[in-house]
Order: sequence, then C-alpha cells, then structure tokens
Amino acid sequence: METGGDALGAAQKALHVNLDPGVYGTFAEIGAGQEVARWFFRVGGASGTVAKTMSAYDMKISDAIYGHSTRYVSRERLQQMLDHEYDLLVQRLAEARGSTTRFFVFADTVAARGFKRADNYHGWMGVRFQIQPGGPHSEIIIHVTMLDAEAVQQQESLGVVGVNLIHGCLYLHEKPADLIVSLRDHLGSDRVRVDMIKFSGPTFAGVDNRLMSLVLVEKGLANSAMFTADGEVVQASEVLHKKPILIERGSFRPVTHLSVDMLRGAHAQFVQEPLLEGEPPVVLMEMTLGTLMDEGRIDYRDFLDRVDILGALGRTVMISNYFEFHRLAAHLFRYTKRPIGIALGVPTLREIFDEKHYADLEGGILESFGRMFKNGLRLYVHPMIDAATGAIITAGNLRVASHLRHLYAYLVENQFILGLRDFNEKYLPIYSKDVLDRIHRKDASWEGMVPPEVATLIKERKFFQANA
Repeated sequence: METGGDALGAAQKALHVNLDPGVYGTFAEIGAGQEVARWFFRVGGASGTVAKTMSAYDMKISDAIYGHSTRYVSRERLQQMLDHEYDLLVQRLAEARGSTTRFFVFADTVAARGFKRADNYHGWMGVRFQIQPGGPHSEIIIHVTMLDAEAVQQQESLGVVGVNLIHGCLYLHEKPADLIVSLRDHLGSDRVRVDMIKFSGPTFAGVDNRLMSLVLVEKGLANSAMFTADGEVVQASEVLHKKPILIERGSFRPVTHLSVDMLRGAHAQFVQEPLLEGEPPVVLMEMTLGTLMDEGRIDYRDFLDRVDILGALGRTVMISNYFEFHRLAAHLFRYTKRPIGIALGVPTLREIFDEKHYADLEGGILESFGRMFKNGLRLYVHPMIDAATGAIITAGNLRVASHLRHLYAYLVENQFILGLRDFNEKYLPIYSKDVLDRIHRKDASWEGMVPPEVATLIKERKFFQANA
C-alpha cells in the first residue's frame, strides 16, 4: 500500500527543485550508485540545480577525500561528507552566487544488497542547507532501513527517499512533522523505514528531536526510536550493537519509587549473569505508543514531561509500537546476541500469559514464547501486593490458567522467568495512577512516593497538572 497519494511524486518534486532558480547544490552518494542525483537529471533542468555529483566507493579514495572513518556506513562518515562538501561548495561559489542562491548539500552512505551482502540493508542520509542566500546553514540527517528484497528495488526506494528529503528540507522546513510524513511519499510501509531523524541548526531552534522521534513512530515510519538522557537522538545500532541489554517497560507517568526499585533489583541480578563477562549492560526505559495514548491521541506535552523526568534520572529512552513482548524481543535480537533482560512487575507477567494477545499467531502463546525466549532472554519479575488479601505475589507463587501451569513451571525452572531477590517491600503499594491522582488533587503525600529529584522536577516545572 502506498502512502502520500495526494503528494507530489519523486519526479514532480525533483522538477520543482530544478525549476527553482534560487537553489544550487552538491550530491555525494556512496554505496548504491547515484540514485538520488539520477532523479534530478532524469526530469530535466538539472543544470540549474546540480553543482556537482560524485561517488567514492573505494575506501582509500573515500578516506583521501573525507578522512578516515571506523565504519563507512555510519553517522560519522555522513557528517564528514556533509562537512567537506558544504565547505567546498561555499568556498568555491559564494562569491559568484552566494548573494542570490540558497546552497545545499545532499549526502548518503548506504549498504544495499550486493554480491557480498545478504542482509542488514541500511544507510545514512543528510541535507545541509540554507533557507536564505548567505544565511547560516541548518541540517537534517536520517537513518533508513531498506526492506525490499531486490537490489534494484532498494536503489529505487533510496532514490525516492532522498528526493523526498531534499524537497522537504527546502520547502517544508517550517513544518517538521509534515516533513517527516513526506519522507515516505509514494513508498509503501513495507519498503523502507526511517528509524532516526535529527534536526539541527537555526532553522530548527524550536524543534525538540525527542518529539520528532515520537512522530516517526506515531506516523508509522519506524517501529521504534531512541534518544539518550541529554535528548540526543540515536539509531539503535549505535547504542545496542553487540551489547547486553536490560530494559524496563512502563508508562512512567510519573516514575515512582517502585519503578526505580524494580530496575535496581533487576540490574543487581542481571549483572551477575556469567554470560555478561563483567560488561555493563545498556539500560533502556521503554514506552509503547499504547502507554502514550489518551482517548485515541497522544498528548505531546505529557510525553515530554515523562522523558524530562527519565532524562533527569540519566536514562536512555526507547519509544516503540511493540505491544507484544515477542516483537520487542525480535527487535532487540537484531542488534545483539548478548544477554537480554526485561524488568517487569507481576501484573505485566500476568498479561503475558493472557492468550488473547496471541490470536494472530498460528502457534498462539507457544509461538510467542518460542520467539521471545529463543536467545535466552530472561524476565526479572518484581512482586506485587494482592489488593484483596494483602499477600505478596511473586514469580514463585503466581497462579496462571490451569492449562498453562506446566508451561509456566518450565520457564521458571529453566530460569527464563526469575523473581527479584532484592526488593523494597515498602514500595509495593505504590502505583503510578495513584501518584498521578494525588498530584491532580494537590495531595502533597505524592512527594513521598517518588524519588526526590523527580518530585523536585514535577513541582518546579508543574508537570502532570490536571487539565493543563
């Protein structure tokens, strides 16, 4: 199914740029041919747009032009390309055309299907551009994953995304969310994913890249996006490649003593796993789109409140549309074969054993668990207090449906499901919804239910105010 049915096609966008006498730029493409530049030559009028096109496939030649890079399909190499080509363009043409021309440079470095590559087709693309002649430059970089099976189709999709990116930078820079949606104009959701985007420069001074990461997932361009505690957007492989991972899923609305204690206890056990070999794990706090939805829509301000708090705690945040845990696991398995741990509470574990979530799988819950635990993934389960009896329910005494008891016992016996050995019992009665309700009612007792730095941030910035 194609998207952007009412949008301009790649040929129309390329022609629109070519017929604009005020833009002029360079195209530098490595790894899949001149797929983007080709569109501008194909539609005619390229002499008014294209200052130079180039490729540098040989590593020694690439290094001689752009400097050495440890990985050639990387953000580092893309930035080297943009820096070099933009400086060269301005240096050579500013005097002759700088007063009437908005300069731009498009660059990409791509690993597409070829004789020696059978998987992991991806690339980095970026545009550095001016919005007025002689003005400062701004920049957008993206990471794309190609889903087509054939090399020719991958090259075609790369060309279209590149044209969409250039056109968006030049004509949609005032509407970043619309620019993001336009990246997949006339490409199906099964052809390409854009799983990282970063806006920078004076044109985007008011743009929050964390929010743009959410837009990527919300609009279906990516299944997940990630950013660090300081708000820096990252592509998953930059953080997770061949690393052990510990992840906690939650709404974090707000972060409470219980959610912090859950991660602390899981981390204490996870780092003792022999397979970690003493390597510290990457720790992620994950929110799904479902936990961000309120009456069918996402409250962006509320989202930023949550990630500000997680940032204050020094946490890297992942946003995903992986409601099912086996899909989350499959996503993480793409980046690492090292140990993976998921911290969760008994209520979530109960949900995992609810078979209604697996109606779309031919093998039902067994297929789901086979996918989830296939690489030794482990669940670290924080206990809860039973509201009716006051008893503490743990991974060891949790009751599941009678026909699933043997399956549950198998997972516990083989240590795929582990109860937390160390937890603070006084935090068990704390629930985020109760904390939020007390904040709305201006009941100051909520402050004792969250870490001190969280309470300070909520009060200073007036987070989570009712009807705000």
